[in-house]
Amino acid sequence: MRSVVVTGVSTGIGYATAKLLLARGFRIFGSVRKRVDAERLQAEFGAHFTPLLFDVTDEAAVRAAADQVRATLNEETLAGLVNNAGVVVPGALLDLDVSEFRTQMEINVMGPVIATKAFLPLLGADTMLNGAPGRIVMMSSVSGQFGNPLLSPYSASKFALEGLSESLRRELMLFGIDVITIAPGPVRTPIWDKAEALDIARFANSPYLPTLTKLRGMLAQMAERGLPPERIAALVHRALTDAKPRARVVASPEPIQTFIAGLLPRRWADRLVAGQLGLSPKPRP
Repeated sequence: MRSVVVTGVSTGIGYATAKLLLARGFRIFGSVRKRVDAERLQAEFGAHFTPLLFDVTDEAAVRAAADQVRATLNEETLAGLVNNAGVVVPGALLDLDVSEFRTQMEINVMGPVIATKAFLPLLGADTMLNGAPGRIVMMSSVSGQFGNPLLSPYSASKFALEGLSESLRRELMLFGIDVITIAPGPVRTPIWDKAEALDIARFANSPYLPTLTKLRGMLAQMAERGLPPERIAALVHRALTDAKPRARVVASPEPIQTFIAGLLPRRWADRLVAGQLGLSPKPRP
């Protein structure tokens, strides 16, 4: 039985991925941060699911989980690592605390770095293990190549993840370990519900308050129009099983608009986004 580690399986894309891969005959090791989620998922998913209790930013806990997986695999390689866990920190850089930006980067960038480093030996970097090398799936975003205002921490984290993924894909060719990036547009998951529930009272005196108000409404619309997480889970399955998977896969509920946005000259895109969100400069008195 092929085994895969998936981070952040309590809800959303991670949950849908674990459920689909289990249905397709994989054994899943899924990370959660709360014991109550571990118990819930163990009861729901059954014997072929093993919860791993860790926060992706806790290096010691992730290493301990990797040791646990190694003991279970009994000298076999992992078929895959899906770096899915992530958060969204909304707000303008002018208004955010540096600690908030740091938290975004710690979870969305250092989390995958920590998990990848911990599980790389099991994916085939330890050449004494039996079995074919595994694959790494990085959960990026369309925001990994298109920066959105008032979501600069999130966009920056996904741009960083894209660069990490491309470098690792070439670096890990030495061991035959592939790295595939999946870049969803809006998906109907709790990550956007939390961002949409942003309390903007703290920004009452910010020049970005009108834009934040518009953004909150847009996030609600994105959640309604978003792709079902099962659609992304199916892409993860393909990334892990296709003979020749694409290096980067984009999944958007509005593929034509996403494609056009990627082709626009940067200054044109700037003006369009500014007009949509009311970010054009105001005349000075």
